[in-house]
Amino acid sequence: MRRRAVRAAALIGALQMAGCAVGPDYVRPSIDVPAVYSEAGPDSVLWKPAQPGDRSSRGKWWSIYGDARLDGLMEQVGVTNQTLLGAAAQVRAANALAEAARASWFPTLGASASATRSSTSASSGAGAGSAAGVRTLYALPVNASWEADLWGRIDRTVESNDAAAQASAADLENVRLSIQAGLAQTYFQLRALDAQRQLLDTTVAAYAKSLDFARNRHAAGVVSRSDVTQAETQLKSTQAQAIDLGVQRAQLEHALAVLLGRPAARGLLAPVPLAGPPPAIPASLPGELLERRPDIAAAERRMAAANAQIGMARAAYFPSVTLSAAAGFQSASSNQWLSAPSRFWSIGATLAETLFDGGRREALGRQAAANYDASVAAYRGTVLAAFREVEDNLVALRVLEEEAAVQAEAVLAAEQSLEMVVNQYRAGVVAYQQVVAAQTIALANRRAAADILARRMNASVLLVKALGGGWEAKW
Repeated sequence: MRRRAVRAAALIGALQMAGCAVGPDYVRPSIDVPAVYSEAGPDSVLWKPAQPGDRSSRGKWWSIYGDARLDGLMEQVGVTNQTLLGAAAQVRAANALAEAARASWFPTLGASASATRSSTSASSGAGAGSAAGVRTLYALPVNASWEADLWGRIDRTVESNDAAAQASAADLENVRLSIQAGLAQTYFQLRALDAQRQLLDTTVAAYAKSLDFARNRHAAGVVSRSDVTQAETQLKSTQAQAIDLGVQRAQLEHALAVLLGRPAARGLLAPVPLAGPPPAIPASLPGELLERRPDIAAAERRMAAANAQIGMARAAYFPSVTLSAAAGFQSASSNQWLSAPSRFWSIGATLAETLFDGGRREALGRQAAANYDASVAAYRGTVLAAFREVEDNLVALRVLEEEAAVQAEAVLAAEQSLEMVVNQYRAGVVAYQQVVAAQTIALANRRAAADILARRMNASVLLVKALGGGWEAKW
């Protein structure tokens, strides 16, 4: 009997070794992509579909801005951001699920101890001469069971869960990159407000001098009271604009605090105006940079998981084979429970097949195929969106650089015009209304220049994010 059981187990093991996983093997689908970035130059070859590089080191991409305070904030956010901590926990959960799936490759062992006391009736049909009585049965079995994965159902499950865990890891990197980019954007917005506040404070000081001059001239009887009121109006309205920036700055500080995992509070950063243009972009961008995008990697891994689920659905059409065994001690007497005569064992195999399920397996197979098609569409959409984001921010940086140069000329012209009008007013050639008009135009052009700089910094951060962490191949 034992030899037969061993032979049966060996035969099933050989069948499993010879078997194969049903369902399609995963092949990454193709996608039509442009040969080069239209905004980056002819040498920027883009895409090698078989080489996803989401695990490539992105390094400290923010160091290209040369801002020590930003560097410090980035180091903190990687440790204290609650969204990032939650995403890391989801990765651990996905890895645990993948480990649980791999455990199905191995047999399940269990042990139990029991003592059962029972009685039978005289009319229970136990046989001639049997009588009702009370008996106790002591048992200490060890049970084992193992499913022979002849059709690859377990292999496909492991494949799917491993791919899902890899997608979760890519999601974590995508969250990390998004949070880092969001922090950089918020930081530069705050610094841009500091620059606007500095500009308004400087303008207020200049307007105060103009008001004093108008008052002195009015006291001397040279000009009317209207010059004084116009100067006061210009000064107070500019002061109000400067004060109004305080609301936006406080809100940006609150946003930074939450990103850093702290309660919203003011005073997080001392005012420091934004200065200097964004880092220069290379004339050509290597294609492997876009391959580092973690959202693309996550979408690709989800395709692999969905593909494996097709095999899981197809495996349900085939019978399952389970080996089981039990051994231990069983006795009606506690004194002889753990003795040699009380030993027992059993071994067997179960072949199970569903003969009719009302079309359930077929429906689940169609669902798995549809889910895979949806994941392919999501992957291709993610890739196309990535190219669009890169192109959008490349063109934004190019156009804003041109706009900044023209705006700088406008600022210079407005300042020269203001200087001439002020001198003419001091000479009594023009009315103060022309001074007000020149001041308004000069301030508007200065603020426009500061706003363009802020937009350029924001576009550079978005380009870093679109490229999966900067445009340097190595940091």
